[in-house]
Amino acid sequence: MSEAHVFALGLVLAWLAGVRVYLTVFGVGLAGAMGWMELPSALQVTQSPWVLGVAAVLALAEFFADKIPGVDSGWDLLHTLLRIPAGAFLAAAALSPDGELGAGALATGAGVALASHALKAGTRVLVNTSPEPVSNWAASATEDVAVVGGLALVFNHPWLALALVVALSLAIALPVWWIWRRLRRGWRESRAARQPGALGP
Repeated sequence: MSEAHVFALGLVLAWLAGVRVYLTVFGVGLAGAMGWMELPSALQVTQSPWVLGVAAVLALAEFFADKIPGVDSGWDLLHTLLRIPAGAFLAAAALSPDGELGAGALATGAGVALASHALKAGTRVLVNTSPEPVSNWAASATEDVAVVGGLALVFNHPWLALALVVALSLAIALPVWWIWRRLRRGWRESRAARQPGALGP
């Protein structure tokens, strides 16, 4: 795999970790353990049976927690402390030819993981304003499919996976930004209307 492909691999893994960290770690470790891909030396720790087992259990727990409105946002808040460092590690480990984690790669991975985590968490906060649970389940299932699909694609076609990740991020971020702007404007207008004298004499 060329350096350019390894770079794309690192970015995609960091992005996926920002959405589903346990599933991403499990997928990377499984790919190495099954011989689907020869992992860089720093990533080979994910092939450990202990890492695979713990990641599988936590991925299953996250699968169910992420389907419950309100619980998913609390889970996202809690995992801000884990997804970003994990994304930083996965990116730096993928980019390391000798097992040494470079500061630049760590910072890049952390930034990518932070971006995808913020996009996921912000989207779910908006979705949870709806009283029905179907939209929450649909959003969560979409994230599951995106991460599984991203993992299946990134090992063989990392640049294509990176392009799809960028396109998906923009496709989600632009509508979310527009909705946030409309909601903020509505809140400001509502607050202004409730202020004394707002209705005139």
